[in-house]
Amino acid sequence: MLEIKSLSKHFGGVKALDMLNLSIHEGEIFGIIGPNGSGKSTLVNVVCGVFPPTKGDVVFSGKTVIGCPAHERLSSGIARTFQNIRLFPGLTVWQNLWVARNSIEDIKSESRVSRWLGKNSKVKKEIDEILEFSSLAERADELASSLAFGEQRRLELARATATKPRLLLLDEPAAGMNQDEIRDLDSRIRQLQKKGTTIILVEHVMELVMGVTDRIAVLNFGSKIAEGTPDDIQKNEAVQEAYLGYTEED
Repeated sequence: MLEIKSLSKHFGGVKALDMLNLSIHEGEIFGIIGPNGSGKSTLVNVVCGVFPPTKGDVVFSGKTVIGCPAHERLSSGIARTFQNIRLFPGLTVWQNLWVARNSIEDIKSESRVSRWLGKNSKVKKEIDEILEFSSLAERADELASSLAFGEQRRLELARATATKPRLLLLDEPAAGMNQDEIRDLDSRIRQLQKKGTTIILVEHVMELVMGVTDRIAVLNFGSKIAEGTPDDIQKNEAVQEAYLGYTEED
């Protein structure tokens, strides 16, 4: 589904990504881990169109997306969440989802006012289903800014899924969460996979990564140092030394 081909991104003399090659298969949960500054978030930003690459290619469903603006990538089926929550704080939970849902489809049969009020039954039903999936139905009419931190994280994920992505990039979705919230996130990610969504999970919480992913790539200084199943990665000495902080001899 997604091919990263000899991808490099340089910021001056800093090689945030250096000749990176990855292949993400349709329907899998693919983890990306690595130390701070290893290039994980830079990769997400290049795939989603925030940064142009210095070299290389990003191919989605057989077509390059290099040169395509971020909104075109979104409409093609690539969505993301952010490390730092970026909701619309002055809008309600429902309105946050409405904005996301209608960013990919112009409902020509409805007036702008009717669309804003959610009178299109198809869209309203879809948003209501996302609210139920996210356990936010009871908070639908409350401002996003009034939600607790964990609820805002759930809304961030819900807003991304409202765009109906085929490929969803989660950039440290467990940041700041407690153990119960992480377990809940694990369950939601698995449910999205069952619905057919391909997921790239960029994360520092190893409990989540090792438990939910099918395969993992490990980055260090912008390059891939290992790739394999969670079991493979945990046994890899280069990973233990560079990221997990130990080796089998310790």
